[in-house]
Amino acid sequence: MKTHDLTPGSDAWHLHRKQHFNASDAPAMMGRSPYRTRTDLLHELHTGLAPTVDASTQRIFDQGHRIEAAMRPIGEAIIGDDLAPVVGTAGELSASFDGLTFMGHEGWECKTVNDDLRAALPNEGRDSHALNDASKLPLHFRIQMEQQLHVSGARRILFTAGRLSDDDEVIEERHAWYTPDQALCAQIISGWKQFAEDLAAYVPSTAPAVEKIVAEPVEALPAVFVRVEGSIVVHENFDAFEVAVRNFLEHRLIRAPKNDQAFADLEVQIKAMKGAEAALDGAEEGWIAQIEAVSNAKRRKDVLRALVRENRLMAEKILSTEKERRRTEIVMGGTAALKAHVDALNARLGKPYMPIVTADFAGCVKGLKSLASMEDKVAGELARCKIAANDVADRIDINLKWLREHAAAHTFLFADAPGLVLKAHDDLVALAQNRIAAHNAEVARKEEEQRAQIRAEEQERADREARTRLAAEQAEQARIQREAEEAERKRIAAAAPAPTAAPTPEPTQPPAAVQIVAPAPSSQAVVANSPLAAPAVIQMAPRPAPTAAPTLKLGDLNARIAPLSIDAAGLAKLGFVHQATDKSAKLYHAGDFGAMVDSMVAHLRAAAEQNRLVS
Repeated sequence: MKTHDLTPGSDAWHLHRKQHFNASDAPAMMGRSPYRTRTDLLHELHTGLAPTVDASTQRIFDQGHRIEAAMRPIGEAIIGDDLAPVVGTAGELSASFDGLTFMGHEGWECKTVNDDLRAALPNEGRDSHALNDASKLPLHFRIQMEQQLHVSGARRILFTAGRLSDDDEVIEERHAWYTPDQALCAQIISGWKQFAEDLAAYVPSTAPAVEKIVAEPVEALPAVFVRVEGSIVVHENFDAFEVAVRNFLEHRLIRAPKNDQAFADLEVQIKAMKGAEAALDGAEEGWIAQIEAVSNAKRRKDVLRALVRENRLMAEKILSTEKERRRTEIVMGGTAALKAHVDALNARLGKPYMPIVTADFAGCVKGLKSLASMEDKVAGELARCKIAANDVADRIDINLKWLREHAAAHTFLFADAPGLVLKAHDDLVALAQNRIAAHNAEVARKEEEQRAQIRAEEQERADREARTRLAAEQAEQARIQREAEEAERKRIAAAAPAPTAAPTPEPTQPPAAVQIVAPAPSSQAVVANSPLAAPAVIQMAPRPAPTAAPTLKLGDLNARIAPLSIDAAGLAKLGFVHQATDKSAKLYHAGDFGAMVDSMVAHLRAAAEQNRLVS
């Protein structure tokens, strides 16, 4: 806060107030002041003309200054520090303090006690600040103190209401601590922002300002009288009355009222015409009571009465319909102005994000009679709605910017953005982050499933290729073995004499599913279990495709064939490559167990046959 050395009431002080938005004017700006309207404040700040302070108002001001001086020591005693009057500003906002401590932590606001303050602060006395609730104070006082807190940065303000005796002794005191209300502060700041826009566009009314509408007096129509003398003489002034009536109706009767003054004048004219009608009826009764032969006078009376009555009814209709038309025009003007403001906000946002802003223009003019009061109430309601709409638009703007910055890659998750941007910013951020996190988690899950599927397919392809390579290697080994055996037999047959015929032993038949190709005897393979002996080649018959997942562990297999054992490499040589893994365990199809055993048996028989042949 920047402080200013200004004396209240001085020219410099008044100039300062014209250049800033003051805390004491904030209630009027928000349409909550019981002393002046928002339109009055607009007119004053636009023209620079402050209302004249009459003697009665000055006496009220002087009484307030005396109460303030008498109550200051009491406020200092409660706060526990000295208080000094201060004028401070924060940007365009200004506040005048009845008292502020040196460090600026506490402020003091003093008012004259009245029935409203007694109801809001029911506890009286020096310690009543501990019992009274400042939130119960009338709103215009809270608005003023809220701006004071915002400008000064003070923690709280002691609100004091007092009353003095005739010799300026304190005879009543009520206190309460007022603390910041963030929601009200935001409304005040938004309200001044809208007020600045309205002030820039303000056009003063051309109608003269008056304290009270007073209808102009209507020139009295001549009194109607009838006097009958004798039996045939009738004395009357219908001629003069008719001239006056027609002159009034043609030249003075208001037929198109345009303002409050005209409406008030028309009401008085209607009353005068009603009086003329009654006077004519009274005259008729008077002359009929005197003589019956007055038909001519009665006819003239009836004509004049009909003339007045017809125009009086017409004037009443004008008064009713025109005033209702102007009332409707004022209400519809507020509605149109609010719509234009909301349309401008939507244009600023880029899309029609704004919700419906509810206004009660019809309700705020209910019961009002003067056009000026209707216009002021509608202007206040329009300002309130504009402030509320501005707050909503600012929140939408903040939310849209956040979404564009942090959720640009996930716009498909926010098809309901027009509704989401109306939320409080923290709520929108939390909701958006949760949606994005949930989406990313789902994407990660699907990607992991795809990777797992790819790994399984790659593993299956690798196993299939391994089996194919093994079968090819086994076939190649068998071919080499056959060629070596054939070459050896030819060499032996060429080098050795023809052998004596001997009975050919019956070859041992391998299992149907296994074909054993054993090497022929070799001159170099005379010793049993010679390392030079070529192993038998085992060719397995095709196995049916497995129908279940691999579950047979290598350890389980070895347990079944104990005390023998075999490892994964040995099984692979027999044509059984593991199909999956469980941690370090290699898994095989349980349905292949029988084929595995057959292959092992065939391998052992082939080894035994080979050993027999070489020995």
